[in-house]
Amino acid sequence: MSDTAKPRFSRRSLAAQAMGHVDPATRAVVMPIHVATTYIRDPDNAYSSGFVYGRPDNATVREAEAVIAMLEDAPQALLFGSGMAAATAVFQALDPGDHIVASRVMYWALRNWLMTEAVRWGLKLDLVDADDLDALKAAVRPGETKLVWIETPANPLWTIVDIAGAAAIAHAAGARLAVDSTCASPFHTRPLAHGADIVMHAATKVLNGHSDVVAGALATARDDAFWQRIAGIRRQQGAILGPFEAYLLMRGLRTFHVRAERQAMAAADLALRFSAHPRVARVLYPGLPQHPGHDIAARQMENGFGYMLSVQVAAGEAAAVAAAARVRLWKRATSLGGVESLIEHRASIEGPGSPCPPDLLRLSVGLEDVEDLFGDLDQALSG
Repeated sequence: MSDTAKPRFSRRSLAAQAMGHVDPATRAVVMPIHVATTYIRDPDNAYSSGFVYGRPDNATVREAEAVIAMLEDAPQALLFGSGMAAATAVFQALDPGDHIVASRVMYWALRNWLMTEAVRWGLKLDLVDADDLDALKAAVRPGETKLVWIETPANPLWTIVDIAGAAAIAHAAGARLAVDSTCASPFHTRPLAHGADIVMHAATKVLNGHSDVVAGALATARDDAFWQRIAGIRRQQGAILGPFEAYLLMRGLRTFHVRAERQAMAAADLALRFSAHPRVARVLYPGLPQHPGHDIAARQMENGFGYMLSVQVAAGEAAAVAAAARVRLWKRATSLGGVESLIEHRASIEGPGSPCPPDLLRLSVGLEDVEDLFGDLDQALSG
């Protein structure tokens, strides 16, 4: 059967079978972990295998990259040793003097890096409320702005940015749009389909889903000079993901759709219940009709609204901290997207300058029974 005659399988099916690849040596349905650091040259000193050394490339990493590229409908994807390594590589690919516009509400470590390290390299930075397209347009400088960086839903307030609208603003100014889609994941949003140029994931989170891998991923809308610059930064700086971590990530990707679907259903259930809870002042979740970004989220998100939500405790900061201390099933820990449900008082973690309200608890919904999750947090809030 020719390639054009082959059926077009769904992303769910392709991910479940890791693209259907079979080990040619053993016919195993799980690909081996390639840990070699060096490779034999041909007699003419060429590398006909396509592999030269372990720092720039690895066969196991390539397998996981192929799945992520498929999930994002991207021609190429690159894996990095962490989400921060992936994100900062995009900014490092810019030139000194380039202007960046980025979301004010975003992953706190990247925001801090932009405000401290990126500006030391000569990059110019403006932080804006990117869910306000008028504010985003006002911040962009035509001919000077080279990158617009948004996160949607934006951690930990879960504000929604109109990807297509942001892309139009960026492109009109001659800039690229990059989207941190970690908390949406390809199950809920594919930013490249809405006009983004680059999509980033902290693959540590729901793509892996088992809280045992630190990894980052980038996928591109096109293989252009900027993308090759990013690939060169990964190669030169040795930021590639390790082969064992890539193997674990591949394992997680094979069950990704099942987990993401179940976690989103539970998050929606909990958001609805806690929005009527007497000890909760406000629930931040884009799936709720009263959420300011609900209509945009409904337009650009698929299969639900994600596995993350936040609650603002009615009695304030002290009550929020106390509630987090009383949980028994929820785990007090940083991170998100794993099979275990996590709770965190984010203002304590992010420190001064955080846009996070002090009464807020961030919730990452896992795979436990939703009745147990509600009951545990209900008793913690009730004291």
